[in-house]
Amino acid sequence: MFDLDRWQEIYHVLRKNKLRTFLTAFGVFWGIFMLVIMLGSGNGLERGVTQNFGDMATNSVFIWTQQTTIPYKGFPRGRNYNFTNEDVIAIRHSIPEIKYLAPRIQAGGFMQTNNVIRGLKSGVFNIMGDYPAFNKIDPLNFKQGRFINDLDIKEKRKVAVVGTRVVDILFTKDENPMNQYIQIQGVYFKIIGVFASKRTGEQADQENQNIYLPFTTLQQTYNYGNAVGFFSITSRDDIPVSVVEEKAIRVLKKRHSIAPADESAVGHFNLKKEFDQMQGLFFGIRFLVWIVGTGTLMAGVIGVSNIMLVVVKERTKEIGIQRALGATPWNVISQIITESVVLTTFAGYFGLVIGVGLLELINFLLGSSGANTEMFVHPGIDFSVAVTALCILVVCGALAGLIPARRAVSVKPIDALRYE
Repeated sequence: MFDLDRWQEIYHVLRKNKLRTFLTAFGVFWGIFMLVIMLGSGNGLERGVTQNFGDMATNSVFIWTQQTTIPYKGFPRGRNYNFTNEDVIAIRHSIPEIKYLAPRIQAGGFMQTNNVIRGLKSGVFNIMGDYPAFNKIDPLNFKQGRFINDLDIKEKRKVAVVGTRVVDILFTKDENPMNQYIQIQGVYFKIIGVFASKRTGEQADQENQNIYLPFTTLQQTYNYGNAVGFFSITSRDDIPVSVVEEKAIRVLKKRHSIAPADESAVGHFNLKKEFDQMQGLFFGIRFLVWIVGTGTLMAGVIGVSNIMLVVVKERTKEIGIQRALGATPWNVISQIITESVVLTTFAGYFGLVIGVGLLELINFLLGSSGANTEMFVHPGIDFSVAVTALCILVVCGALAGLIPARRAVSVKPIDALRYE
């Protein structure tokens, strides 16, 4: 392997016909280059989509009210109804598979006039009434302070957790918002926490304009009675969320006299189902990328094998002389295979380096341009994938040289010496 004469011979053989060597190596280079670019682009698309989930628990379901579509127990179709605090208790007692249950009320903000004031500054923000469990289902990234706790709920404290966008609008740059008061629809609340969204793009901008209040405080302060807007529910880790979803809908239909066959009266969104479908889509994309990329790579490797057959044919007499001087079949085979591996490895290495370099350049340009890259984030490939691709290429290079090498030793030395 470390015979200097052998490496000098490989160098001279590859250098003898530069154009042929270049075209052969380019096929391998292009194959691994395209594989890297396609894998990196697929990863960038997948990261862009999954990043919008933040750290949200994917085994979650969201349930809200909609109009009934079937008359039932004397009630007409088209009836509106509200979830209630009693529904919260009933769901907790009826469904032991639940890990987190978080009722929520939204007190407005969308398409309204200014609803939050501090001094001479004001703005329109989304006001949410939540339980502490909601931060376990959809965690926030806290810059200061904390989220709502059980004592806030129990004592119906007038406290608020605000997004960074709220702080930017209502406070000057050097002001510390912690423990300051803001007026929400005529009522004063003390800021106990500041958060930044874990999402990207427009979703992050929207979430950073949210204000979270204790659920019980909002319910009482703004006369919501015992109404609940919707439920966020997470199942235990060992239980499919679809089980919890079906049980919760069944409990709510029974409590609000909704026909069991009415599929539209209770709105619901199963995040796990959507997440699994998305994962299946990206698995298919990765599989297709590997098929296309590997096929392109194999085309380059087959080109190497064909060229090595030509090289062997040109060197038939030379190989005959080597055999006549005592070279064993393994000496000849190893020489041909080494030439093939060197050609594919160097071409593949450059394809890998340039592919990764191009992905890093795209990543840098996306970051520095300030463009909205919500759906395409950090394109790139894992180091282990790059090493695996290169190792596969080395093995393919050895296989590409094996057929020409076996052909080289199949010719008898005396016939090789006579070859013209």
